[in-house]
Amino acid sequence: MKLSLKVWRQKDAKSKGAMVDYSLEGVEGDMSFLEMLDVLNEQLIDNGEEPVVFDHDCREGICGSCSLQINGEPHGPDRLVTTCQLHMRKFNDGDTIVIEPFRAKSFPVLKDLIVDRSAFDRIQQAGGYISVNTSGNTVDANATPIDKHAADEAMDAATCIGCGACVAACKNASAMLFTSAKVSQYALLPQGQVEATQRVQSMVRQMDLEGFGNCTNTGACEIECPKGISLENIARMNREYFSANLKG
Repeated sequence: MKLSLKVWRQKDAKSKGAMVDYSLEGVEGDMSFLEMLDVLNEQLIDNGEEPVVFDHDCREGICGSCSLQINGEPHGPDRLVTTCQLHMRKFNDGDTIVIEPFRAKSFPVLKDLIVDRSAFDRIQQAGGYISVNTSGNTVDANATPIDKHAADEAMDAATCIGCGACVAACKNASAMLFTSAKVSQYALLPQGQVEATQRVQSMVRQMDLEGFGNCTNTGACEIECPKGISLENIARMNREYFSANLKG
């Protein structure tokens, strides 16, 4: 395939960025989107130009660091996949592809297509833990019976990889889906009840301090989420939050 690429280029966090046009040939349908960017960078290096900087790690859809805005959609036109799992067969010969970093005030651009998502780390650090006895007298996991439905829902919430697609998809740049998934994975299990009140209050407070917007109820976050995290988690977090505030 021959493609026309419009790529966001930005020298650093303090510089003003702009879209730059590139032409690329020899793209195969079986290439992943990141492999296509590798081909582009090889071409740029051969021409003595600076390669496009983008973030990635596992290339297996687990870490979420490959997050890109592709033709206006987080992770591109496919569903339930991260950018590294997106294949070029989803595009056609002659297509123009617009590639940008995730756009949100709380995700400042560091360079080109890389954004700073450390706000998510701080939300988790604010309350994403449980008290576990690690003194050598720990209780065997099998000794704590957990309802299968609750265990399954907790696992579904825990599959959130923190990529930020929910924020990029939301017109308010809300982190409600991410935060609620991290709240839910503990709230549904007995081990998470000890700090439940403090956890949800602290995480919501930190989410607001980071400058994320409120939920729009449009559901774009769930649609664009590569792991299919459900909006039900937001409802659960709201219940947990209101209950925690009533308890004082």
